[in-house]
Amino acid sequence: MKSLLLLSLLAVSAFSETLHVYTWADYVSPDVVKKFEKQQGCKVVIDTFDSNESMFAKFKAGATGYDLVFPTAYMIQVMHAQGMLADLDHAKLPNLQNIDTAVLAKVMDKKMAHSVPYTFAYATIAVRKDKIKDAEPTWAMFDRPALAGRVTLLDDMRESIGAALKFLGHSINTRDEAQLAAARDVLIRWKKNIARFDNEGYKAGIDSAEFHLVHGYSGDLFQVQMENPKVEILIPREGVTIGCDEMVIPKTAKQSDLAHAFINFLLDPAIAAENMEWMGYYCPNKPALEKVSPEFLKNPAITIPAELQVKCEVIEDLGPDLAKYTKVWDEVKAAR
Repeated sequence: MKSLLLLSLLAVSAFSETLHVYTWADYVSPDVVKKFEKQQGCKVVIDTFDSNESMFAKFKAGATGYDLVFPTAYMIQVMHAQGMLADLDHAKLPNLQNIDTAVLAKVMDKKMAHSVPYTFAYATIAVRKDKIKDAEPTWAMFDRPALAGRVTLLDDMRESIGAALKFLGHSINTRDEAQLAAARDVLIRWKKNIARFDNEGYKAGIDSAEFHLVHGYSGDLFQVQMENPKVEILIPREGVTIGCDEMVIPKTAKQSDLAHAFINFLLDPAIAAENMEWMGYYCPNKPALEKVSPEFLKNPAITIPAELQVKCEVIEDLGPDLAKYTKVWDEVKAAR
């Protein structure tokens, strides 16, 4: 009996460490997580958020239960400025060498002092090509009255305002109040056609043909397209918003060593390639890119055509001017 009790205690001890991860939905392959758990003898618990703003609000309110978080670069600037992020120990992250230096040139934390690039993604549109025979790669699709009730826009302030700004030919990071007012008016006009603002249900909705046109994240749309060939991803000719999601460790993390280990694990080329092909997002890991299929990299959800790249922009932290966007978003949401 004593020996059985001892074995039970040893088993509990072997899996006593738990890594708490806070990230977007469907953002890490379950098989990759299982491999890490087996390697480390730990448990990984994943909670999800559907916008950077809701994630930040949770931390601002005093959340302390997370060891690793996956925010977008512009929000990382805010979190770092408010002293929420721990410095990374590069000695525990030998796989940092795999990060594409060309990508590092585009992010704020170029030395990866407190953040490590995880994916490059963008918000674009997808259509049911069996339902819309004359679909075009343009944000003007949201103006079509024939699609009323069959359309969704992201419930994300920067993404949806960014889409309207791109439609108008403006920067997604503009501080110009007249341009923002014009974007507000466009969104209020589009709102008459949409079924709802949505960050999650659009995936199942376009798969089932409940929705015929959706605004969504490239990786999400990739996953749906792989299962349903009637779904077509289109990149609006006016350009799209680009986001770099990164891995950060909060200062309040209780499992910093395990969080470092998971970051390093995700940067292993074989693991990164497996993870990339499962979730459908481009990982800036040079050796991993050599391990994925050419077909994967050719998919428009993964690689934006060169002629459109010049029209695409990375979402930036706006500092105090973010209040201008919040005002516009509140007015859009309140409009009838």
